[in-house]
Amino acid sequence: MADVNGTWLGTYWQWDVPTRFEATLLHSGNTVTGNILDDSYLGEASLTGEVVGRRISFIKRYLASSNYPISYTGTISESEDFMHGQWSIGGVDSGSWEARRSGENLTVDLQKAQANRVPALTGV
Repeated sequence: MADVNGTWLGTYWQWDVPTRFEATLLHSGNTVTGNILDDSYLGEASLTGEVVGRRISFIKRYLASSNYPISYTGTISESEDFMHGQWSIGGVDSGSWEARRSGENLTVDLQKAQANRVPALTGV
């Protein structure tokens, strides 16, 4: 079974307009829960769902601005760093979505960036 724990950065498309989002997922057994923050006016949402093998499905509910649950289904890549699929709001609207795993350890990322940094010239 794929592991989706961590932070994901993604995009969903509605009427061919992209909306970026950040998701933090907690995965235990087949159950996945988490939070999503959209770049749109809809803001924060919670999610609950399941992962079976490389398939993920969840329901997203916005906390303040929408009463309609949004169903997401998708496939997780073999490398477990990318997933994509379709979302739908009942029979009213639907579109595609994708997400990539974000850097999970900011301290390690910072140390790598500092190690690759060119030293500044002194005394110039």
